[in-house]
Formats: sequence, C-alpha cells, structure tokens
Amino acid sequence: MAEHRWFETVAVAQERAKKRLPPSVYKALLAGSEKGVTYADNMAAFGELGFAPHVAGQPAERSLATRALDQDMSMPVMISPTGVQAVHPEGEVAVARAAAARGVAMGLSSFASKPVEEVVAANPQTFFQMYWMGGRDAMATRMERARAAGVVGVIATTDWSFSNGRDWGSPIIPARMDLRTMITRSPEAIRRPRWFLDFAKTGRPPELTAPNLGPEGSRAPGFFEAYGEWMQTPPPTWDDIAWMAEEWGGTFVLKGVCRVDDARRAVDAGVSAISVSNHGGNNLDSTPATIRCLPAVVEAVGDQIDVVLDGGVRRGSDVVKAVALGAKAALIGRAYLWGLAAGGQPGVENVLDVLRGGIDSALRGIGKADVHDLTPDDVLIPDGFLRTLGVSDPAYVMH
Repeated sequence: MAEHRWFETVAVAQERAKKRLPPSVYKALLAGSEKGVTYADNMAAFGELGFAPHVAGQPAERSLATRALDQDMSMPVMISPTGVQAVHPEGEVAVARAAAARGVAMGLSSFASKPVEEVVAANPQTFFQMYWMGGRDAMATRMERARAAGVVGVIATTDWSFSNGRDWGSPIIPARMDLRTMITRSPEAIRRPRWFLDFAKTGRPPELTAPNLGPEGSRAPGFFEAYGEWMQTPPPTWDDIAWMAEEWGGTFVLKGVCRVDDARRAVDAGVSAISVSNHGGNNLDSTPATIRCLPAVVEAVGDQIDVVLDGGVRRGSDVVKAVALGAKAALIGRAYLWGLAAGGQPGVENVLDVLRGGIDSALRGIGKADVHDLTPDDVLIPDGFLRTLGVSDPAYVMH
C-alpha cells in the first residue's frame, strides 16, 4: 500500500502523482490527443460557469444522495472506466474498494488490468465497459462473463478514435512487461523508488494485459494486442448498438454522445442512458467540452433516459454545475487516477471526499438543501457558452 497523506484538492493529488510516477506513466495519463484542445476545454469550460451565492438563510443540512443508472449512490459521482491502471499494484480493485467505501458506483474498463470477478467482489455496484471489437460473437461472450460476475450494467464506449499522437509527444508503452522490458525500463523506475517498491513488494511488474476480453481463466491478451483487435474491427452501426442493448437486457449506457441526433438515435436503439463524453479529450480533438454540449442533449432526451456527464470534473462545484444543467451524475477519470497514484485506495477515497466536500459547500453557498433541487437557474451561463450539435432546425439551437 502506498504511503498516503491527506490532500485537500485534486490538483494536489495530481502533483503528488507526478512526483511518484515514472515520467512515461505520468505522461500516459496526462492529456488528450493531438494539440489537447478538447482536454483543456473540458476543464476550462467549468470555470466559465458561475454561481451567485447567498449570504444568509442557507439550509443547515444538505442531502447529496441520488439515484442514477438504476443505482442508489451517496452523491452524484461515479467512477469512469479507465484502462490498465499501472499506477498502483492493486489498480482497479483498490479503486472499487474506495468507491464502495464512499457509496458510489464503479466503472470497469474491458482493458482493465484486474479481472471483473475481483472488482465486482470489491464493489457490487460495478458497471462493465466494452469497446466494439471482434464482432457480435465476441461481444456476447464478454457480456455473458460480465453477467455471470454480477455487474449491474454495461457501458458501451464509442467516443474513442485512433489518435495520431500528441503535440508534446506520446510516451512509449511496452506491449508486455517481459524481462527485457523490465531491464530497459529499470532506470526510469528506480528514479521513482516509492512507486518501484510498491510493485517490488508484490513480486510482479505492472500488469499490461487485458484479462476481461476472453472467458474467465483464459490467456489475457497484451494491451496492444487488444488495442489491435479494436482497431481492426469496423465501427459499430446503430443496429449493433441496438443488438447490444437487447442482448444485455439490463441497464445499458452509451458513452460518447455529444450530438442531439446521436442522442435521439440512442433512445431509438433502446439504451437505458447516455454519457455525454469525449473520452476525456482522447477522442477527436477540437470536440467541444462536454459541459457545453450537456444541456442540449438533456433537453432532447432527458425526459426519456438518464443522462450523465464525463469529462473535466476536478471539483465538487463541477459536479454541482453538471447536475444543475441536467446530468444525473458526473463521472470522474483522471481525478481518481491521481488519487490512486498518490495513495492507493486511501488516495481514491480522499479524492471522493474532496468532491463530496465541494458538492456540499456549493449547495450551501447557493442555498440548496438537496442535489435534486438544482436547476439551470442556479448556474450563470455566459453568452456563447453552449454548443448544440447535430440539429438541423435553427430554431432549436440553444443560446
């Protein structure tokens, strides 16, 4: 278990993660595709939204509990699925335990380094995330394993396209941690002794495999072997999405929706919910921040299915802004990875506590007793902030 000291903000967790992680590991997590326009806008857009706080008469107690994606949670925050969490030996299991301890749902990537069975055991409120790869037979096999493990829902991720690189350079990620790789990487690892010792105590190097892509107990493909399968599989059609939703037969979330027309097609395809997401800036660069796109999507389909938001959330006030603009919950990605790197399971719990405190503080400031009382009127939206994508009727465009 990594040494953990309390941090008061996610930004401090990120600074500690940077000091603890080998540079290539940190850079793999840091930012999005190409120039990083979307990555930066995801965070900056929250700063453009304002509050108008009260100075007296605020409620003495606030309720943060909510229900989203058919799950009761202590606050409107969820763990977004992220792949191969080599920032800490316990990886996704530590994150799942932390989420369970704080009463929030867990998202597990199909590219995760830990088996779905172990993660569900750590947090029964686990969603299994899937990329469209290998065709319907392969997808059905993965869904059946997830069902047998006891996951509460499936997240189909469609907001990830092949990126040709980053302007600041893409770190070289090894295909597998074999002996040769460990020898060539050892100088970098030794310069981060605490991170190195965390893994040395386990007797195993960082796991760069994807154990959830085949039947339980089968050979786990390497990360890039799995990545290659995804790249060689044609993108899903709307018929494929409808097939997945029907095949799963339970809570089914389509992740990656930023356009109104896509949101409406998703409803027609039978999904239970959509996540307004641009893969944290790792999809097509210059896509607008998700918080800019959220209100139009909520207006189009929010009365029919749950809408959640993923992208740029670093503070509890960000969560409040997202909920006020119609999201049932906000998903966090890099925020909890910084906590995991900085302090293992306690570090993730710390991040969740920071967000909870920020949500409570924002509710108090604007005079709301319950997260369900939030409305768009609680947020100051500057002119030109919103983006309404995928509509042909000019009268529909939000201002």
